[in-house]
Amino acid sequence: MIAIIDYGMGNLRSVHKAFEAVGHRAVITRDQRVIDEASHVVLPGVGAFSDCMTNLERYGLTEPLLRAIRAGKPFLGICLGLQVLFSESEEFGPCKGLDVVRGTVRRFVAGPSLKVPHIGWNQVHFQKPCPLFEGIADGADWYFVHSYFVDPVDERVVASRTTHGISFVSSIWHDNLVACQFHPEKSQTVGLRLIKNFGAWHG
Repeated sequence: MIAIIDYGMGNLRSVHKAFEAVGHRAVITRDQRVIDEASHVVLPGVGAFSDCMTNLERYGLTEPLLRAIRAGKPFLGICLGLQVLFSESEEFGPCKGLDVVRGTVRRFVAGPSLKVPHIGWNQVHFQKPCPLFEGIADGADWYFVHSYFVDPVDERVVASRTTHGISFVSSIWHDNLVACQFHPEKSQTVGLRLIKNFGAWHG
């Protein structure tokens, strides 16, 4: 069973429907016991970094999430769920993250030819083979909605990159942890394939 973490932010129903569409059983929960018993854990999210960290603490979800990662369970972070895995964010001043991945969340610098937030379809270019990208073409278009991007200390975690003014990290993969800046639940065929791959992955 796949646990989709409910911390009061994000498009939980869309993520849940995507898992159901590809035949994976998933539940939306903030119950620590359910998270501990789940085979896979998903942390989606849309919104402000600091609000996400506050809500994770408020609902007692920080430790269950970290336990799941330490236990080697397949873990998928989506959008804000990617960003909060990092050490800190520049959003509204420095804000500490979960520090699972060393690095900083940085803001795109808007300019005459660069719109921020980055919204819409954009190509994702693989940097290394990742099991969640099996059956998906390199350079396929995915759907993005974000103003910030992750900047990891260790380049070896980078699974893909995308260009929006600069080349930024659009997904990471390390051991049992995969996280993406794009929204697979909004990315039609390729997104559903990633979600299907995740549900079948053993980390």
